[in-house]
Amino acid sequence: MTHSIAHNITKVRQRIAAAAEKYHRNANSVQLMAVSKTRSADQVRMAVNAGVDCIGENYLTEALDKMAALDDLAISWHFIGPIQSNKTRAIAEHFSWVHGVDRLKIATRLSQQRPAQLGPLNICLQVNVSGESSKSGVAIEQLAPLASQVAALPQLRLRGLMAIPAASVDLGQQRQQFALLREAAVQIGGCDTLSMGMSGDLEAAVAEGSTVVRVGTDIFGPRG
Repeated sequence: MTHSIAHNITKVRQRIAAAAEKYHRNANSVQLMAVSKTRSADQVRMAVNAGVDCIGENYLTEALDKMAALDDLAISWHFIGPIQSNKTRAIAEHFSWVHGVDRLKIATRLSQQRPAQLGPLNICLQVNVSGESSKSGVAIEQLAPLASQVAALPQLRLRGLMAIPAASVDLGQQRQQFALLREAAVQIGGCDTLSMGMSGDLEAAVAEGSTVVRVGTDIFGPRG
C-alpha cells in the first residue's frame, strides 16, 4: 500500500508536469491536493510521507477523527463541498481552507465562528459552471455580488473559485467548462486560486489555469 500510494502520487505529479509543459505553465504553480474522503488515517499518512501536505476532506466527522490521529504531521486541511449550517463552527475551528462556499449565510457563520488566533480562513467560492440543478454552487451571473459580500467579512480571506463541472471525457468540453471559471475569476478580480481539476480532467484544468487539482482515486485507488 505504501509503495502504491507513493507510486500513484509520482504518476499524478508527472501528469501535472506534462500538462504544464504542454500548456506553457510552471508545474510548481499547480498544487496537488489529495482528497481522502472514506480513506483511513494511515493512507493519508502515506500520502503525506510521499510529499503531499494538502489534504481535502468532504465529511466533517471523519475528517476530525483523522486530524486527531495525524496531529503530529504538518498538514493543510481543506474542506470540500456543501456545508450545512450546523457544521460551520467545527469547520471554522479546524480547517485552513474551504472549497465550497456558495451562500452568504454560510460565509457569515464561518466568519463569526473563526477563532481570531487562527487568522483568516481561506475561502474558495463554488461556482456551478455547468448549470446542473443537481450540483452545488452559485450561478455565474450571481457570483459577483456574493464575492463582494464574502470579501468584506472579517476572519475570512476570499482566495478564489472552485468548480466541479459536468463529467466529460472530451478534452475540449472539459476545457470549455474550466475556462468559464477562469473567466469568472478575472471578472471578480483579486483571485489567486482556481480549485479545479480531478483525476479524470486535470490536464484540461491545468490548461485553463488551475492552481489546485483535487485528486482522490488516482492517488488512493478506487473506493471499495
